[in-house]
Amino acid sequence: MSERGISILVGTTKGAFVLSGDRNRGGWSVEGPFCGGWPINHMIGDPETGTLWAAGGSDWNGAGVWRSPDGGRTWAVTRLTRGTIDDWAARDPGFAAMIGWTEEELPFGSDFSQIWSLGLAHGTLYAGTKPASLLASRDGGRSWDRVDGLTDHPSAGSWDPGAAGLVLHTIISDPADARKLWVGISAAGVFATEDGGRTWERRNRLSNAEACAGHDYPAGPRDGEIGHCVHNMMRAPGDTDLLYQQNHHGVWRSNDGGRNWDDITAGLPSTFGFPIRVHPRDPATLWTLPLNGDSQGRFPPDAKAAVWRSRDGGESWQDLREGLPQQSCYFTVLRQAMAGDAREPAGVYFGTNSGSIFASLDEGERWEEIARHLPTVLCVETLDRGQAAG
Repeated sequence: MSERGISILVGTTKGAFVLSGDRNRGGWSVEGPFCGGWPINHMIGDPETGTLWAAGGSDWNGAGVWRSPDGGRTWAVTRLTRGTIDDWAARDPGFAAMIGWTEEELPFGSDFSQIWSLGLAHGTLYAGTKPASLLASRDGGRSWDRVDGLTDHPSAGSWDPGAAGLVLHTIISDPADARKLWVGISAAGVFATEDGGRTWERRNRLSNAEACAGHDYPAGPRDGEIGHCVHNMMRAPGDTDLLYQQNHHGVWRSNDGGRNWDDITAGLPSTFGFPIRVHPRDPATLWTLPLNGDSQGRFPPDAKAAVWRSRDGGESWQDLREGLPQQSCYFTVLRQAMAGDAREPAGVYFGTNSGSIFASLDEGERWEEIARHLPTVLCVETLDRGQAAG
């Protein structure tokens, strides 16, 4: 990993990868796969220390969080739940010897099969699971506790799974207040705490319920709420409770921490998409990547790739296509597969289910494919040691 350049952290269906760039965000190299080839749903890094975490698992592996203290050179896993591999090995000593397996008591038994998301806030590492729960670690991921306030929420019995299952996929913190967190759960919606996780409020209310009266799409807005199938969510920079989300039926903005949501989809070619990205300094600039629809293939409209940018908080949108494929483009960009850096101008990056990573170093004006032929990309995040040092 580059000591003072940009690193792009890529989770895939076949392990974790690290793309390293130089100080000028060029000269990209690819290292990996790491993490034993596990499916890795999310990766994050600490720019101060260079520590990386990768979260994932499967029915076969069980769930776990991998940790690298040296920027990706070495990795160790904290396993949290059992997988099929444990059952096989327990019954077959020969298989156990072949894979080096030994019986161990795992802290959460068989409670969940995967970790889907990570968040680092005020010294605490958080992890979201499938089925949905929130875990917290105060020792860098070596040990974990369940955040019972969310698990025991009065609405928990009514949470319905999305197509990928009941997953807690988004964890957002307030840099100025350790007590404030938001999470996104498909398909239970947005939840927020302002007391460090002891109590949680469900926040899916439409700002103008009458405007959506009579909508009958299962994941769409109805009954005074925006729809519970949130796909991805980000908090805007600054001293604000401004949130943006892409959900199963549009792009939405909340000026009050999720208590009320406004539809800002008008001007986009589709209501469906997965990722959302907000500028690191300008709360009114955001990017999304619309797909043609839930049941129409989930690829860019007209098979022409475009990232769409708004400079006015979603009041208007502009399509950005230079350097992106404009014919026969059928890739999907998943919910955690778009990231950004805090350089000037801001960089934006995304990965595809066809194994490509695209980068823009000028806030989306021009794009370049900087890696290809990776496994299916599940997440993209950045780690900028140069920014931390500077």
